[in-house]
Amino acid sequence: MDQIIGNFQLLLDYPIVNLKIIIDGVMIGALFALAAYGLALVWGVMNVKNLAQGDFVIAGGYIAWWLAQHGVHPFIGVVAAFVVMWGIGWVAYKLVISRVIERDLFTSLLATFGLAIMMAQIMNLLFGSDTQSVQLDYATYHFADGLIDVPAAKLMGVIMAMSLAVGVIIFMKRSRMGQAIRATSQDRRAARVMGIDTERVYSFTFSLNSAICGAAGAIIVMAWVIQPFYGITYSVRAFVIVTAAGLGNLPGVIAAGFGIGALEQYGSHILGIGYQQAVAVLLLLLVLLVRLMQQRRQRQVLR
Repeated sequence: MDQIIGNFQLLLDYPIVNLKIIIDGVMIGALFALAAYGLALVWGVMNVKNLAQGDFVIAGGYIAWWLAQHGVHPFIGVVAAFVVMWGIGWVAYKLVISRVIERDLFTSLLATFGLAIMMAQIMNLLFGSDTQSVQLDYATYHFADGLIDVPAAKLMGVIMAMSLAVGVIIFMKRSRMGQAIRATSQDRRAARVMGIDTERVYSFTFSLNSAICGAAGAIIVMAWVIQPFYGITYSVRAFVIVTAAGLGNLPGVIAAGFGIGALEQYGSHILGIGYQQAVAVLLLLLVLLVRLMQQRRQRQVLR
């Protein structure tokens, strides 16, 4: 308890530390938001809650890491992870997801949970259980007499994540497939009547989600670490963000991603690094509780 009080007092005595925590939170939060946007697409279009979301992120990280071990620049690894994970997402859709779209919620959760376990075990067999990262010989920028440090690798990761997010937004608004995805998410029956091939939309959406997660993982491995069983942590964060922001609310997804990233950093600083994941789980419980209270109020108003 004394250590917690001391850590909290440090934030009050040195306000600049708060700025460092927020900067670190925003950098990792951008990647949380990227993975969460893919989940929001699948959830909104197909009504599938993908519990393997984080495992797609980790798989993309391992693709970039494996290529880096063979001399491929990590930036190219981001593109490769996007392409390879697109194919993996398409296969996963055809073998698993397509069979549970019309099923109940429990069936889809069970199917994607099994997919998550299978992917984690495959990555463990292929790459081992040790944490891995790609070391980049880039500079670290220092500010405020060295109290704030911003690694160039993390900064470039944020830029790549935001660039990919902008590209996805433009695609969704201007391309015919993007318009078909939006129409299907609003009313799938009406979309079928209008001649939209919803089966093609579903497979494209899930593949796009997998590719986005793969690119996010490839960026993460350049600035942080990955491990075969870390997927659940990213899945929880994605669910927190989507649940808090709502489906189809991209500005809300971005804001929630930044907020969760900052809150986790604060929790890690005050409580200790061992409680960082616990903060994400606590946030999920709080968001679900708030949503439940909102639904009860709406029902009371309708009565």
